[in-house]
Amino acid sequence: MKIGTLVAQKKLLVCVGSGGVGKTTTAASIALAGAYAGRRALVLTIDPARRLANSLGLTEIGNLEHRIVLPPEVKGELWAMMLDAPSTFDDVIRKVARDDATREAIFANRIYRSIAASFSGSQEYMATERLYDVVQSGRYDLVILDTPPVKNALDFLDAPGRLARFLDKQVMKRLLAPHEEDHGGGFFGSRLLAGTTAVVYRLLGHIFGEAFLGDIAAFFALFKDLYDGFRERHEAVERMFIDAGTSFVVVAAPTEPSMEVAGFFFTELRARGLPLGALIANQVHRAEFRTPDVEATLGAAARAQDPTAAGPLLARLEAAHGRLGALATLESARVEQLRRQAGPTVDLHVVPRLDGEVHDLASLALLHRFLIG
Repeated sequence: MKIGTLVAQKKLLVCVGSGGVGKTTTAASIALAGAYAGRRALVLTIDPARRLANSLGLTEIGNLEHRIVLPPEVKGELWAMMLDAPSTFDDVIRKVARDDATREAIFANRIYRSIAASFSGSQEYMATERLYDVVQSGRYDLVILDTPPVKNALDFLDAPGRLARFLDKQVMKRLLAPHEEDHGGGFFGSRLLAGTTAVVYRLLGHIFGEAFLGDIAAFFALFKDLYDGFRERHEAVERMFIDAGTSFVVVAAPTEPSMEVAGFFFTELRARGLPLGALIANQVHRAEFRTPDVEATLGAAARAQDPTAAGPLLARLEAAHGRLGALATLESARVEQLRRQAGPTVDLHVVPRLDGEVHDLASLALLHRFLIG
């Protein structure tokens, strides 16, 4: 499907690909295309290098939506947001906690703060949580997600279930049993001193002290009633990814490593029944394949500057053009291989390597024109 059609018809576009292929700027350009199409578009990134902010001409983007000022002829709106992981995790707790007292007790728990920091470091988990919230808010006609370049490239699809598995009811029941069923002897009562769980508790108690074990017990006691909320969010995210209004866009560069990742995406998306909407071959070198007559074109000018250096200079220019032509031929073959891997139903968009960095709306609009036409 053409990018223009995806932008006009879909509600969620997920840009996937390896790192360093221009995925962030491509996502921003697709969001800009949505604005040009008259839609209220949001691009969400977790890029720590702040490339999205740079490409939009901004110095900072935070966890709140930031509207980008566009020319008056643009009928739609462009919004941008960069993930702030710690506040995102706290927002999830606010939504699933059954009451204010439970929420505040969780925030005050030392174990929660440590685990929150750990989950906040899981960029793919936070991306799916924030994505779910903005899509369900109904504030946007089109949302574009710039996914993290993770080792296992589709980790973020499984991320919502991690906390649900971590808080599995059977696991919590086992961990809480010694604490809840101890009717004497304090936290280290007879129930706690029996079985495998007891060995773990005793070891932790010896290392960290009884207060630490109390924090653990309090943490699981607070979280045991939140399990259903996390499970429901996980199931809702899974439905969102396979919804008819969602499509995936694979972004790849014409290099062997990037092609391997793109091939992995093709396989995984099909295996999971997820819709592949388009393939973008980015940063492709272009060259004039006809060997230029360097002498006729530049000979006179070169000799006018330095007669002795003109010959070697012209030879180097001709050799450089030959190398560029060979590189362009190789990349063209790689792009064709990507197209065959993607299949006949997936539209291929080729974007040439641009001069300079994409650092403002003008250069972003140039990328947009290559994508949309």
